Amino acid sequence: MTSARTATRHYWVAIRALLILTAVLGLLYPLAIALIGQAIFPAQANGSPATAGARTVGSSLIGQAFSDPAGVPLPEWFQPRPSAAGDGYDSAASGGSNLGPENPDLVAAITGRRTAIAARDGVTPDRIPVDAVTTSASGLDPHISPANALLQVTRVAQARGLPAPMVRALVESRIQGRDLGFLGEPTVNVLELNLALSRLKG
Repeated sequence: MTSARTATRHYWVAIRALLILTAVLGLLYPLAIALIGQAIFPAQANGSPATAGARTVGSSLIGQAFSDPAGVPLPEWFQPRPSAAGDGYDSAASGGSNLGPENPDLVAAITGRRTAIAARDGVTPDRIPVDAVTTSASGLDPHISPANALLQVTRVAQARGLPAPMVRALVESRIQGRDLGFLGEPTVNVLELNLALSRLKG
């Protein structure tokens, strides 16, 4: 009988601990963090949405394509780096190609991209930055290198009937420095750049 009472008491203690911890860690803590996030960092807490007027057009944290329904890049927009996530920039299938540097499929893909970009932007293949022809590890990287953005200035300016120096100045104003001043490389957020471009008047 004593053993049964002891076991019952232990079970009841365990159940109470489970209920209390579930309430604290499963309900109160997430709710508190959500409220703090909304109060201090509302944009980040809601996915860093990017808007055009009153319409949300994407997230500044997730890359997206700027192409027609057939997948052809639109010349009037700055283009992101390639994506291997699903059919391209699929946030439900984030990931890289996992192909090795000597894989024939990867070599062929890079060669094809380099040829297409050289023709599209009117440059020699040796001028094309590596991030313009390779995918990121996540397939959702919203950034490109400043060299990649500047390479596209002439095409975008011509497609929009804008002076190239004006578009170049816009790109240079959107270059983000290294994190904490020393981590990573300078980058340009493509969606934010294109939103600023849409507001640019010649």
